Amino acid sequence: MSDPTIITLISIAVTILFMAGVPVFLVIAYWVIGMSFVLELQLLNMGAALQDVFTDGFALLAMPLFILTGDLINRSGIARRLSDFAYACLGWIRGGLAMASLGACGLFAAISGSNSATTATIGSMLHPEMVKGGYDERFSAATAAAGGTVGIIIPPSIIFIVYGFLMNLPISDLFVAGIIPGAMMVFGMMLACFLVCWKNGWGYIIALNPMRVIKTAVGGWLGFFAIGLVLWGIYTGKFSPTEAAGVTVGFGIIAGLASFVVTYFLKMDQTKDWSEKSVASMLVVEGFTIPQVPGIVMRSAQITGILAPLIAVSVVMQQILSLLGAQQVIGDFVTSMGGYHAVLFTAMAIVFVSGMILESLPVTIILAPILAPIAASVGVDPVHFSVIFLVGASIGFITPPYGLNLYVASGVTGVPYFRLLRYTTMYLFALISVWIIVALTPDLALMLLPER
Repeated sequence: MSDPTIITLISIAVTILFMAGVPVFLVIAYWVIGMSFVLELQLLNMGAALQDVFTDGFALLAMPLFILTGDLINRSGIARRLSDFAYACLGWIRGGLAMASLGACGLFAAISGSNSATTATIGSMLHPEMVKGGYDERFSAATAAAGGTVGIIIPPSIIFIVYGFLMNLPISDLFVAGIIPGAMMVFGMMLACFLVCWKNGWGYIIALNPMRVIKTAVGGWLGFFAIGLVLWGIYTGKFSPTEAAGVTVGFGIIAGLASFVVTYFLKMDQTKDWSEKSVASMLVVEGFTIPQVPGIVMRSAQITGILAPLIAVSVVMQQILSLLGAQQVIGDFVTSMGGYHAVLFTAMAIVFVSGMILESLPVTIILAPILAPIAASVGVDPVHFSVIFLVGASIGFITPPYGLNLYVASGVTGVPYFRLLRYTTMYLFALISVWIIVALTPDLALMLLPER
């Protein structure tokens, strides 16, 4: 058989494996290995790419550190306090608890930098509460999945780190550029959520209680401090994103250990309702012990251990596609569209379709080096395009047939994958609407970067 025939057969085979539910990392790895044999490439190239994941760029070290930060924040109980505050603010509105879960996703994303961690954390906490609160379980799970999409847009974003590394852009600028679009995504989904809940009469309404808002705000101060610390440090240039990640890890450990000590010696019962707690007791969370720290670190290391090889095989996949001429074909096709808006929307369509079948990391590694230079050639600001690119990639998290967040939400809530799909439709519409607005309005991404 000729090489083109073998390449086609390998591609069909891995597509069948993907449709059968084989993890995307293994599917890409199988394809890369098969192509390497056909093209007579050395598999050492994959090992070299894996070695370069963290040794080539200091910035990429922020990725495992922010993942660890998210786990520390979750285990300490800070994430729960943030969700309690969001519910206190929004519970008086129809669909308030669902809207609060979206708000909590935005707050947690501003600490963890991960979409899947955001979905898993908020979904596991608030899904049972939403079901008890009169919401359809499918809608509840879909809300957790949709809320997690902002994890790669609101800083600190793990994918922004990878994008900045690949395209040689200041990661701090990318972080700042994602603030307003990320907030718009949250508010857009809240609006869609409100309309659906209002139409179906879902959710119990609680009275707006200023004391509840104040006490839960006090209870969430550690989370707000962590968010403010990251954004202040990066925006002012006091420390790099990697240094910010290291600082937040240190903060998470200190806050968790100190809170446990205070709670233990003062015999504070953190399981009580907010109304039964004093303001002083709201200042600390349940925390964790020193023996628990290795387990938290190990869980974060497992996630990093998945992401690092995925980056490596995706880099090699990009190289193979280049040898096969795929990059040239895509580049020529997009370039042929002509003007500013034609190129922009063609690139957006490619990102959207790719996000339907691939995780955002390989989409970024494979397509960003192709599409970003073309967009820049027609006058699209590189930082603005990074936001456009990653908002589109984030939408893929709840878009079949892949939809990583749908799988994560299904896993933590117990709701079957295919039962979620109907209830993601309104969130997809909201996110795509925001995406188009951000694409057509560069100032939304750049207004906090006056030097641009």
